[in-house]
Amino acid sequence: MNKTLIALLCATLSVAACNKESTSPASHDSHGHTEAAGHGHDHGPAGEKRTHFTDKTELFVEFPRLVVGEKSAFAAHLTTLANFRALEAGKVTVILSGGNLPEEQFSVDGASQAGIFRPEATPKQAGQRDLVIEVATKDFSVRHTLGQVTVFNDRKSADAVPGEEEEGGIGFTKEQQWKVDFATAEVVKRPLRAAITASGTLGARPDGEALITATAAGQIKPAGSFPVLGQAVKKGDVLAYLAPRLGGDTDMASLQAEARRAKVELDLATREHARMESLFKDEAVPEKRLLAARGAEESAKANFEATQARLAQYGSSAGGVPLRAPVTGTIVDIRIAPGGFAQEGSLLFHVADRSVLWLQLRVPEVDAARLKSPVGATFQVDGVDERFEITHGKNGRLIAVGGAVDAATRTVPVVYEFRQPDERLRLGMAVKGQVLLAAAKEAVAVPAAAVLDEGGIPTVFVMKHGEAFERRAIRTGARDGDWLEVVDGLLPGERVVSRGAYLVKLAATKTGEIGHGHAH
Repeated sequence: MNKTLIALLCATLSVAACNKESTSPASHDSHGHTEAAGHGHDHGPAGEKRTHFTDKTELFVEFPRLVVGEKSAFAAHLTTLANFRALEAGKVTVILSGGNLPEEQFSVDGASQAGIFRPEATPKQAGQRDLVIEVATKDFSVRHTLGQVTVFNDRKSADAVPGEEEEGGIGFTKEQQWKVDFATAEVVKRPLRAAITASGTLGARPDGEALITATAAGQIKPAGSFPVLGQAVKKGDVLAYLAPRLGGDTDMASLQAEARRAKVELDLATREHARMESLFKDEAVPEKRLLAARGAEESAKANFEATQARLAQYGSSAGGVPLRAPVTGTIVDIRIAPGGFAQEGSLLFHVADRSVLWLQLRVPEVDAARLKSPVGATFQVDGVDERFEITHGKNGRLIAVGGAVDAATRTVPVVYEFRQPDERLRLGMAVKGQVLLAAAKEAVAVPAAAVLDEGGIPTVFVMKHGEAFERRAIRTGARDGDWLEVVDGLLPGERVVSRGAYLVKLAATKTGEIGHGHAH
């Protein structure tokens, strides 16, 4: 956990506590909102709190009991769900309607501070009214429908109605939420697949990559333009030449001269053999001379072929041994520069076809028995938020499931092939993956990041209202990517802390019940 973030949280909690202590009862009774205090959260026993979500915003609003002719201040905390930060600007309108009475609207054109808007309502009509808070910005407009609210004829009638029982919980105010990496997510029913978590790497197909090494010690010479990283090459392309260092006093020029001498000797022996054949037909020479000429030609031919083979071993051209691309692909690594000296066996170039990759996962031995018929795999790499999925028969295929447990790692390999979905993927990348075991089924689920391990017990923090949370132990099931099945403990429609759960846990050690009023 980032120490700076924790320090910020503690400081914010301390400030909130100090503000709480410094707020006088008089200010609570009058619902005053001074600039120093920000906004009052304590509206006495008759105050109300409502939390509501749209697809773009979260609203947490506090307001006193509404009385005809009395000005009632609303404290509307608005959070943009795209980043869970305070809404900076906009127009907020409180709308009272229904009950066969005229509609009443009360607006404020801006925030008193980031995220907090303070429209003031002075109702003219008593009765049961439908409460809506409308938010309009330059980018969007939304309506938060908050249900019914009672507008009382007088203050005495309002105070005579018992207030709602204050909910306990872990206090974590909107101001604290907006300052840290925080988010909530709805508990949903969604398709989930049983899976096995595994680590692994990305690699090229065995026939889709090649390591080009030095066959002998020697100097590297360019073949035209020297290759560069990322260059596309075809099978057979000459990347460079290796001019070998030969043993003793031998050099390339000597080999070439010896080859030329062998060629001259072969030509002479061939002509001599032809001459002897002609003379033998004319009975001008004995057969012994013909056989000797024939043997000399064969000997010269063998010597010539030997010199050619030796020359080819070190390169038949003046440039040296051609270093050719064994496969079509991209140059992904270069370990030598033009003119550099390479030792025998050293790596010079790495060529790979990155259009098709292999995902090689290592499944722990304890889960190996479940690897009966995998249907696909998913994986993530560091630095990329997106999760990549391989579906058998769609964008990839299962290559193999290992038949033995590795003695060192106690894992079983599972290999999938897939066409590369993203240029950000690189050979050799470490991955965090999952082997999918079955077709999807509907299940209650939450983001996996929402679940903390507290002494071996899966735990989440459930939102009770905008600034109060409840610690709750749950029972989990299958994990599918970033989602985790909840077998027991949560219901669809509830909301849990999906980012910043650890900070709420820290807040639980700093604050008591949320039922006490506090000023921001």
